Amino acid sequence: MTAGNEPGIPAELTAGFLALLADVSRTGRLLRRAELERLRELGEQCAEAGHGLRDVVAHCLATARRAWQTLPGITAASGVGELRRMGDAVLAATDAALGALGEGHERAQRMAVRQEEAARREFIDDLLYGRSDLGVLAERAERFGLRLAGAHVVAVAVGEAPYADVHPLVHRVERELAGRFGERDVLLASKDGRLVCIAPDSEQAVLEAFAELTLRPGPGYRPVLRVATGRRHSGASGVLRSYEEALGALDYAERLDLPARQLKAEELLVFPVLMRDRAAMADLVRSVLGPLTEARGGARPLLDTIAVQAEAAYVNAEAARRLGLSVRTLGYRLERIKALTGYDPSDALQRFTLETAATGARLLNWPEQPL
Repeated sequence: MTAGNEPGIPAELTAGFLALLADVSRTGRLLRRAELERLRELGEQCAEAGHGLRDVVAHCLATARRAWQTLPGITAASGVGELRRMGDAVLAATDAALGALGEGHERAQRMAVRQEEAARREFIDDLLYGRSDLGVLAERAERFGLRLAGAHVVAVAVGEAPYADVHPLVHRVERELAGRFGERDVLLASKDGRLVCIAPDSEQAVLEAFAELTLRPGPGYRPVLRVATGRRHSGASGVLRSYEEALGALDYAERLDLPARQLKAEELLVFPVLMRDRAAMADLVRSVLGPLTEARGGARPLLDTIAVQAEAAYVNAEAARRLGLSVRTLGYRLERIKALTGYDPSDALQRFTLETAATGARLLNWPEQPL
C-alpha cells in the first residue's frame, strides 16, 4: 500500500499516515498520544518547509482517498454494519491526525512569527538608537523591505497609553497601509510605547495616511494624542536623526501644551534654538518675568495672559474670550504686566521679549520649577 509524496512534504508523513489508517481499519482503535505528538512534529516540519496547512491537509486526504479501497479492515469487513464501524474508525483517526498536524503547523507558524517579531524589534532598536554598524544596518534593513540608501522621514504617534506590537491599532494601521499602498519601502513598528512609521521622502502619501489613520482610526479604536514628523535625512543615520526630531517635536508640544495634534519638526525649529543655551534662557526668564511673582495670585495668571495674547494675535476681545475674562479685566492684567516687568505688550520689540521669555518659562516649567 503506497502513495505518492508531494515535493518537500516529509515522506514519513505519507507512510506513517497510511500505516496509521491501516492499523485503525483493522482494530478500530483511537490514535495514541505519542502518535499524535509525532504528527504535530511533522506538521511543524511541513510549515518550516513552506507548505501551507491547506496543502498538507489536501495531501493527506488525497492519500487516504487513494488508499481507501485497500485498507485491510475495510476489505475484510463481512457486512454493512462492520464496514460502517471500520469507516467511522478511519474517519475519526483521520480527523484526529489532521487536527494534530494543524496544531503542529500552527505551532511552527507562531514560533516563526515570534522570531520574526524579535528580529524586527532588535533591528528597530539598533536603527533608532544608532547602536550598529551602518553597513550592517543597511543589509538587515532589506530583510524588512527598507532600503536605507535614499532619504527617509520618520513619523511618530503617541497615545494616552503605551502601544505594543499586539495592540489592535497597530494591526489596523498596518492592514490599511498595506491595502492602500501595497508593498512599499515602508516600516511600521511600535517603539517605547509609541507608533513609528519610517518611509522614503518620496512616499509622503504614506506618511499622511499614517497620520490620518492614527488620529482618526474609526469606531472601536482610541485615537492617538499627537503625530509628529521629523525632517527628511539620508542614510541609516538620517533615519535616527528624523526620529529624534519627531520625538523632540512631541516633547515641545507637550511642554508647551500646543493645541495642534499633527506636528512637523521644521515648524518647531525655533524651540531647539531657544533651548540651546539653557542658562541664557533661564537668565532671560528670571530677568524679564521674575517680578511677576510679586503679583497677587502669583505669576501664573499673568504668564497665561502673555501666552494667550500672542495666540490671539493681540486681539483683546479674542484673548479675553479665551481667558474667560472681560476686556476690562484683561486690560488691567496687561497694565500689571507692564508695571511689574517694565515691558509694554503694546510695543512690538518689548512684546517679542515678553513672548520669548514666556515661552522659555513654559519650556523650563517656571515658576512651578525654580530656576
